[in-house]
Amino acid sequence: MAKQCEICGKTPVVGRQVSHAHNVSARRFEPNLQTVRASVNGGTKRLRVCTRCLRSGKVVKAA
Repeated sequence: MAKQCEICGKTPVVGRQVSHAHNVSARRFEPNLQTVRASVNGGTKRLRVCTRCLRSGKVVKAA
């Protein structure tokens, strides 16, 4: 299963981890995905959604 938000399409981005001694290694910044039951077209569906979409109200949680 892809680590991608089903609403905004946010995916992991790559960057660098830099230690105090300036040793550099690759790392990934993962989106904070949550599985929620949301109302979609009058029915309920399980979605993997990032927390920014939850906070901004782009997703309506099912009761």
